[in-house]
Amino acid sequence: MSGYLEGKSIAVTGAGRGIGRAVALACAAEGASVIVNDYGVNQDGTEPTSEVADAVVKEITDAGGTAVAVADSVAEMAGGERIVATAVEQFGKIDGVVCPAGILRERMLFNMSEEEWDPVIATHLKGTFTVFRAAAARMKEQKSGSLIGFTSGAFAGSVAQANYSAAKGGIVSLVRSAAAGMYRYGVTANCIAPVAQTRMSAQVPMELQMGEPEDVAPMVVYLLSDHARHITGQVYTVNGPTIAVWNQPQEVRSMETEGRWTPEDIAARIDDGVGQERMGLIDRLDAMRAAAASGEKPNQ
Repeated sequence: MSGYLEGKSIAVTGAGRGIGRAVALACAAEGASVIVNDYGVNQDGTEPTSEVADAVVKEITDAGGTAVAVADSVAEMAGGERIVATAVEQFGKIDGVVCPAGILRERMLFNMSEEEWDPVIATHLKGTFTVFRAAAARMKEQKSGSLIGFTSGAFAGSVAQANYSAAKGGIVSLVRSAAAGMYRYGVTANCIAPVAQTRMSAQVPMELQMGEPEDVAPMVVYLLSDHARHITGQVYTVNGPTIAVWNQPQEVRSMETEGRWTPEDIAARIDDGVGQERMGLIDRLDAMRAAAASGEKPNQ
């Protein structure tokens, strides 16, 4: 390895398995001291154990690296603070936080319960906030640091994952807000939308081209490094050998009237005035239904 993160202190959530584990191992291999955080729960967020975090720490230390396990839940403010505080106590500073921790509780919107909504929002969205919040306070004083959130293509919409999609969309906005708010302090904030074979992706009910968790790690290492200090407020997809960047939201078209609009005026002018931006997910769903009706296997 090239020592891309030599001397840096990095905290990774959800680091006991999947992408989080791959990122933690890659950061350590590149010279970083790593906080390995994982509450160790099942895919639905139940039955926590610290064994998975301890196992990754052992992998890192057996390879000659430096790592400490923190098994706290990121869904609690105290958990986010402890992750960052442990990095500062053990390694003297916090240079970067990476937040792929997540769970799934899938259900169609009309059947989704509060018990299925709240834990997903808490783990993904609040879990990113708690770690970002604790890290940002210290990075502001240091005048340096990297915040990396994990979103998903599902932030653009998902059929049976309203909770997950809402959380992932919130993370994109949180990252963009962090990028704007922390820019003056020399702190960057970016987002990864990975497509990789993990416990969660195994539940996707269609064929997708997917890379491995290890394919995602190099982009994270790069964004944590000093070579990426000029990059902030971005969303990158990483899928095997492909890296792509998402667009920034902005108004596309507008129409105006004299005085106040009436519903009738809007109805008469909207199609030719501003129209709508077609939702790609709906087009894909239409294509999948057509394929299914013809006996073909739906794919993305």
